[in-house]
Amino acid sequence: MTDIDPVTTQRSTVEEWTRALAESKGSPGGGAGTGVMLAIAASLASMVAGYTEPKEGQRAELASLHERAQALREAALKLADDDAAASEAFGAAFRLERGPERDEAIHRASVNAARASAVLGERAAAAIDDLGWLATNGNPALIADVVVGFGALRAAVAGARTNVSFDLATLRSAGATLEQIREQHPGLWAAVEQLTAALERIDRLTAAVDDRAAPTDLE
Repeated sequence: MTDIDPVTTQRSTVEEWTRALAESKGSPGGGAGTGVMLAIAASLASMVAGYTEPKEGQRAELASLHERAQALREAALKLADDDAAASEAFGAAFRLERGPERDEAIHRASVNAARASAVLGERAAAAIDDLGWLATNGNPALIADVVVGFGALRAAVAGARTNVSFDLATLRSAGATLEQIREQHPGLWAAVEQLTAALERIDRLTAAVDDRAAPTDLE
């Protein structure tokens, strides 16, 4: 790749993408990283599903899970790139001179960024059931991979929750109060609460299989 080529999850190597993430540019940034973490969780779910021999009556269910995981991996990488683009608009808005135009640009960029993170968070939360199923029914030799998948999924959910909340709060820079923001964007406000609940669920599922995934961690 040359310096003028865009860095994306589709065209770049892992080394190139993480080098871009390490730069002080903000695009890609934490939101894009959230998408990559979701892709990692989906990839691990797909791998474990592929190694799992279904029990009687589970073949169709496992096949559907496998297909969802593969589709989620692709979708998550696209969402990561979409977030990187939203981050550029977000930064550009704050570089404008102070005034009504800047306030409007910040409002638009903040809402768009919050929506992008909410979509990513929704996709991540929807994947909890599949990893939970694999924790119970997947190949027991790969339970550690399931737990790593839970860790990546938790990072994705936590990142999405934080970004939605932060982007909404940024609207205060244009003069809005938190109460006004909640009234104007009830769906995004509710998404933060839903993602908080998703984090708690991931923690419970992970704790439930920790004795199998890390059996040397004994008191």
